[in-house]
Amino acid sequence: MANTNRAEIRTAIHQRIRRKVKGSGEKPRLAIYRSLNHIYAQVIDDLRGQTIVSASSIEKDLRGNSGGNLDAARRIGQAIAERALAKGIDSVVFDRGGYLYHGRIKALTDAARAAGLNKHEVKEESNGDGQAKAAPEEKSEKKSRKKSKE
Repeated sequence: MANTNRAEIRTAIHQRIRRKVKGSGEKPRLAIYRSLNHIYAQVIDDLRGQTIVSASSIEKDLRGNSGGNLDAARRIGQAIAERALAKGIDSVVFDRGGYLYHGRIKALTDAARAAGLNKHEVKEESNGDGQAKAAPEEKSEKKSRKKSKE
């Protein structure tokens, strides 16, 4: 019979991810854990088995009305990026911890990227001139080629 316990399923997914995702001294791992009421993030050097920096929604200076919402995740993402940059870390490997890359997890990682962590991964936003991102333009070119062949 299949396992229907969500916590055990998430743990199995996290173990499967951890086989592939490794943090090093040059590019440590940004591990994320979320509970119902709070969200936690820490930058870990797996080779030494040491946490370099951490941030969570239970800290007094990062606490808001609620620690379990998108606003809290954005605050934690910005805080972890600032702390990592202060330690000289500008590039990390994201470990979503078995959670879907959606909601609070996505908000935290996007805020960390916007604050300067993994600068090469920041998506280009469209500007006010109505110009779209690079990726949709490439898709439209592919579509136009398909139409011209018909």
